[in-house]
Amino acid sequence: MSGGAGRAISLRFRLLLAMFGPLAALALVLGLLGWVLISDVVRRTNDRVLGGALGAIAETVQVERGEVTLDLPPAAFGMLENSERDNVYYRIAVGNTLLTGYADLPAPDISVLSVDEPRFRFAQFRGQRIRIAEIRRNLPRIDAPVVVQVAETLQNRNSLRDKLMIALLIGECVLVGIVLLLIRPALGWSLRPLSDLRGVIEARDTRAAPDLSPLRTGPLPTELRPLSRSFDRLLARLDDATTGMRRFTADASHQMRTPLSVLKVQVALARRGSGEALHEIEEATDRLERLLTQLLTLARADEAGVLPPDHEIDLKELSQHVISRRIRQAIEADVELLLEAGDGPYRIHGHRTLVFEMLSNLVDNAIRYNRPGGMAQIELSAEAGVVRLAVVDTGPGIPAELREMAMSRFARLQGERGPPGSGLGLAIVKSTAERMGAQLELGDAKPGLRVTVTFTV
Repeated sequence: MSGGAGRAISLRFRLLLAMFGPLAALALVLGLLGWVLISDVVRRTNDRVLGGALGAIAETVQVERGEVTLDLPPAAFGMLENSERDNVYYRIAVGNTLLTGYADLPAPDISVLSVDEPRFRFAQFRGQRIRIAEIRRNLPRIDAPVVVQVAETLQNRNSLRDKLMIALLIGECVLVGIVLLLIRPALGWSLRPLSDLRGVIEARDTRAAPDLSPLRTGPLPTELRPLSRSFDRLLARLDDATTGMRRFTADASHQMRTPLSVLKVQVALARRGSGEALHEIEEATDRLERLLTQLLTLARADEAGVLPPDHEIDLKELSQHVISRRIRQAIEADVELLLEAGDGPYRIHGHRTLVFEMLSNLVDNAIRYNRPGGMAQIELSAEAGVVRLAVVDTGPGIPAELREMAMSRFARLQGERGPPGSGLGLAIVKSTAERMGAQLELGDAKPGLRVTVTFTV
């Protein structure tokens, strides 16, 4: 069975993609968040050390005899030593006047510095990116503010950040790898019920008669139960269709065997010069032709798939055509054939040939199962939203308990004692009515049978 012109993606690959895609996206998001978080932690940690060195130097700035003095503590610079041997720079200035340090270290805008509150910023110095910590102090008897700056290069910060990021990426890769190793057996375990279901179905693919009984799969996951139930319903429908086809074929063969046998006998008699043989041959041929016509009509009425195009049908005009076709049969049977209908309209939408054959079979039954001197009448009526077509006869009728069976195929309630026929008339009417969405009802005509077909318009 093909699901389409292109090649479908396997269910296993779909599940793998559905799980691995979000997992990869999540790993990427975690990597980006990790980069931001690690960069922030490294910056805060090193800024704390840089700020400590700044504070230690700023505490040594004093005023003696009206002049600013300081004593650079070695411990302050020792705090900034690291394995990457970052360069350390400093600058102490009174206003714009350099007191000590690197004169070309980028000076701050003194007006934006808060008193005794350190500020950190990045800058470029001597072709390298540096991190500067700076503070402003106001000393007594000194008019200009004192600015203390301590800076370092970023090799240690970058190295620490890279190590932490590599550790994070290794952890993510290990986690994704473990998940990938576990996904394959997990998928196999999850899809095992589907494989079992496929095995049960494939086990029926034999050359013997097809097994259309319900699947025996045992307990199934919730997701597969609707599929199993749908498949069981399909098997049941196939079983019904196959059984009906076998019964139909057997019954049709049985019904055709009789006129064919008669034909053989009468042909033999005709060869011997029997004058009545030709008349018997004609009757047998007519009976066989009628049987084949009804079988084809029934097959057309039972045809599955899309309904044929609908046309507007005037039931009054159609009834007149049926009467013209059946009037000779009525005269020969001594049955009066009538049409009772008002001005109408009696229009419906449907397939004209099917409706014609349905009405023709109802009239044929009304004539065939009637009494000499009886009456068969087509009655049309219409009211809001519905049009009713009824065929009434004055024959023996059908008891209420046998009406359902009378609509079965090849059902002949009177057996060989009744008029010749195939027992397909009402079956054709029932199948056609069901296909057109009409309602079929059998009732008493007192005396006789009333068959009513109700169309929704």
